[in-house]
Amino acid sequence: MTNNKIMDLEKLENQISYTFRNKERLKEALTHRSYLNENPAWKLPSNERLEFLGDAVLELIVTEELYNRYPDAQEGQMTSLRSALVNYVMLSEVAREVQIGGHILLSKGEAKDTGRARDVILANGMESLIGAIHLDGGYEPARKFIKKFILTRLDEVFKKGLYIDAKSLLQEKAQAEFKVTPSYRVIESSGPDHRKIFKIGVYFHEKLIAEGSGQAKQDGEVEAAKKALEWVAKEGVKEGLKK
Repeated sequence: MTNNKIMDLEKLENQISYTFRNKERLKEALTHRSYLNENPAWKLPSNERLEFLGDAVLELIVTEELYNRYPDAQEGQMTSLRSALVNYVMLSEVAREVQIGGHILLSKGEAKDTGRARDVILANGMESLIGAIHLDGGYEPARKFIKKFILTRLDEVFKKGLYIDAKSLLQEKAQAEFKVTPSYRVIESSGPDHRKIFKIGVYFHEKLIAEGSGQAKQDGEVEAAKKALEWVAKEGVKEGLKK
């Protein structure tokens, strides 16, 4: 880790409102796999194991909070809310809020990534950070962090309709307006096996309507469905596909 980034750890702790007892945990959470390839002398492992743990901790705490806050909500409703809160787009926004990006150790090539690739790195870094907080301080500090920086975005989720099941809504509209059932296909996949990005297309018959990408095929399908809903609203009539 560069001297500047070592010195910045206290700044990051202030930003996330948590002080690590074991600073090595924090450093590990900030160590991207690509950094190790260019810095073999670095003694800490990559943040992938912490990311794995943090993903599970995040899901559990968000699920528990939604269960307690909305006693009348059905499983499907809570699942949609949780998905809107823990997907990589939302986590990358939170990462920018706490300014974690400038602290993550990356290879020179990865450091140049922009757009979706950068968002994925930031989201993974957030999950690693949550895993590190959980290991360092236990369940309660992790819960406080998630409540402060992630669950506070519930208002945004409701206002923007981010919880809406885009695939179901698209199917409903496509069948009602175009007499067709949308289908999804993988257009391409890129990246290493442990970090593949899938580009998914949604089709009406053989016509490609929209594309979406994600680390999981399901994420790509949801993004494609959201874009297809925009197309249905704006372009469907022009394309002459309306019944």
